[in-house]
Amino acid sequence: MQELLPSHKTAHSSHMPEVSAEWAAAAASNLLSNIRSSWTNLTAVRLPASAEDREKIWDPSTMFAEELWLDNEKACAVVHKSKQGRKRQELLAVALGVKMGVKGALLWQPLKLFAYSQITSLVRRAALTQNDNHFNYEKAHNFKVHTFRGPHWCEYCANFMWGLIAQGVRCSDCGLNVHKQCSKYVPNDCQPDLKRIKRVYCCDLTTLVKAHNAQRPMVVDICIREIEARGLKSEGIYRVSGFTEHIEDVKMAFDRDGDKADVSANIYPDINIIAGALKLYFRDLPIPVITYDTYSKFIEAAKLSNPDERLEAVHEVLMLLPAAHYETLRYLMIHLKKVTMNEKENFMNAENLGIVFGPTLMRPPEDSTLATLNDMRYQKLIVQILIENEDVLF
Repeated sequence: MQELLPSHKTAHSSHMPEVSAEWAAAAASNLLSNIRSSWTNLTAVRLPASAEDREKIWDPSTMFAEELWLDNEKACAVVHKSKQGRKRQELLAVALGVKMGVKGALLWQPLKLFAYSQITSLVRRAALTQNDNHFNYEKAHNFKVHTFRGPHWCEYCANFMWGLIAQGVRCSDCGLNVHKQCSKYVPNDCQPDLKRIKRVYCCDLTTLVKAHNAQRPMVVDICIREIEARGLKSEGIYRVSGFTEHIEDVKMAFDRDGDKADVSANIYPDINIIAGALKLYFRDLPIPVITYDTYSKFIEAAKLSNPDERLEAVHEVLMLLPAAHYETLRYLMIHLKKVTMNEKENFMNAENLGIVFGPTLMRPPEDSTLATLNDMRYQKLIVQILIENEDVLF
């Protein structure tokens, strides 16, 4: 076990190596190999006859199933009468490098808690590595102080979490459990779990696309696809509002059904409802598409009087956007450029769309009505520049 876990080093040490997902995968593989060899060495254990059935034993979902632990607990109750229960204890003890005496049954419960916490954590991190997100967007963990029930070990440094309450922090997006101090060293490799993402609207943009392994939020893809299919020539598209109740229905459909939401003409014949749902999605984002960190830089760029310098400044700030935000903005601007190409029918040029999408895509960091009013013309100008120069900026 000592060769597997860096138990002699803590996260507070300046020489602490960075524990990555690759380390977790290697550790999990090493541990599974130890268990495999330990099982094989215990000659009293009867393995299944077929190679296929034997291979299933080493599948993590089978090895660490709750039924296996329950079977072991029942076996421990009659450990002197059941050789199988005794051998299972010996198996796990050998794999973990623990010596069990005559009263080994008394050690099974804490041993099981330790192994279940450690092994499942390693296997989970290894599984994330094997299923790497195709769209490799970087995302920081969303750590929150957490009180753990029962013994828990840090998934970064592999040391015990001491205390009765608030022993560490847990990522609310992926479930990673670490010491509070260790959280400072964890890389930005959060892979959100869909089970923890309860809704589509009001969810962080990067969190949503990583959870669904998508290039952009499905709301953006589905709504734009529907609008381009039947709404590009609709008069006042994006300016004319749809019925609020129907827009809320679309929002609920996405929150409930995700990418299976039906926004077709059969359900919503008024295309302005779909356009309104798309704008609502952008307004509800906790961090706007044009992020708070880049907001002031975009405003400063818009204030430049020289068109060439202004365009160059806007391009430089675009490079500061998070990857998922940049890709979403790029896709939206390509779509809005198509809208302006049908200006004769829909009467929506780049300036009109800038008025609509300026406050929707960018908001000042401070919640100030005065700042919003003062910046409104610059917000409009930024979106207008992005649409008119979409082929150059992106």
